[in-house]
Amino acid sequence: MSNSTPTLHNTAKKGEFARTVLMPGDPLRAKFIAETYLENARLVNNVRGIHGYTGSYKGKEVSVMGSGMGIPSIGIYSYELYNFYGVEQIIRVGSAGMISPKLKVRDLVIGMSAYTNSNYGQQFGFDGTLAPCADYGMLRAAADLADEKGMHTMIGPVFSTDIFYNAANLLPKLQELGVLAVEMEAYGLYLNAAVSGKKALTLLQISDNPFTGESLTPQEVRETFTQMMEIALEIA
Repeated sequence: MSNSTPTLHNTAKKGEFARTVLMPGDPLRAKFIAETYLENARLVNNVRGIHGYTGSYKGKEVSVMGSGMGIPSIGIYSYELYNFYGVEQIIRVGSAGMISPKLKVRDLVIGMSAYTNSNYGQQFGFDGTLAPCADYGMLRAAADLADEKGMHTMIGPVFSTDIFYNAANLLPKLQELGVLAVEMEAYGLYLNAAVSGKKALTLLQISDNPFTGESLTPQEVRETFTQMMEIALEIA
């Protein structure tokens, strides 16, 4: 694939994305972030309804764009942002199911590394198992801000799964291994950042407990994630 813009998935021109991009999974959440937090936000991409905006937050240029669901989806968008659009760091802001019994709904998880059942990493020719990591500087800054806000936060590995409906049998073993939460995108983002020589961080707020069935509604998710979004914007 040629290193050129626009692409099949992104109609933005070079220079229309900021150095930092926030990536929620839901494109409508990207729209919400842009309209709520960014000044002079302008739509720079809307291919397949994947809203991408660029504006400013406290004088800093920041972009926000949906990633879609799953590693293949965030894999395409983050790869293009890193390698075609000159983006230096991407912060995934999303939801997750709790695995650790020390967590509860609405808690914050900062993904230090990501495990997976995906074969996404095989394309890079590594004969083994990869567990790509977050950027330490971004992780530390996010953890410090979360402490200042008094948020109950845990830092550690997350599990990025390709399975949504029948993943319950994996969770007890992952709990024994100290994995904090289950989601669907961090692994692809962290691996693309590593391969591209760029930075990435995943911030997740717990939206549900797969062991008990407790969960937030989509509206509660949007209302609850305010502090997480503010942390992401502060370190952008």
